[in-house]
Amino acid sequence: MNALQFQQKLLSMQDNMMNFALILTANRDDAQDLLQDTTLKVLKNQDKFVDNVNFKGWVLTVMRNIFINNYHKIVRSQTLIEQNANLYNLEVLNESGFDSPDGSCQIQEITNIINKLSDELKIPFSMYVSGFKYREIAEKLDKPLGTIKSRIFFARQELQRKLKDFHK
Repeated sequence: MNALQFQQKLLSMQDNMMNFALILTANRDDAQDLLQDTTLKVLKNQDKFVDNVNFKGWVLTVMRNIFINNYHKIVRSQTLIEQNANLYNLEVLNESGFDSPDGSCQIQEITNIINKLSDELKIPFSMYVSGFKYREIAEKLDKPLGTIKSRIFFARQELQRKLKDFHK
């Protein structure tokens, strides 16, 4: 893929990228910043893209990694440690809970519940969560659009039912 094709492909993905950025940030301004950062990083690292790799997956992975790195920077910058604090007994506050042992167990438990879904529900649901649009999922799985929408809906219902008692 030459540079012009690469840039055109990246430009054609801007809507998908913005949707994924909104899912990650839940804030339009932050999502636009993330979109810009991702676009620049992808263009800067164009030479690292391998032609036989899923372009969309590669770009969205770059975006997710930028988001995670920025999140960790913010958490580090907001962590204050007193000079005289006993570091052994230091309680670290963590807004997401994902980095704590309990948070890791919760993520693992949620992942296990998702993995227990039938492939019929799990595959389209996982693709949707990864940023694919309904139409793209239908094409990739060679299924009617309505079937894909139904399966994602049923996967959500099943997850809500199984996670209803789930709490932090």
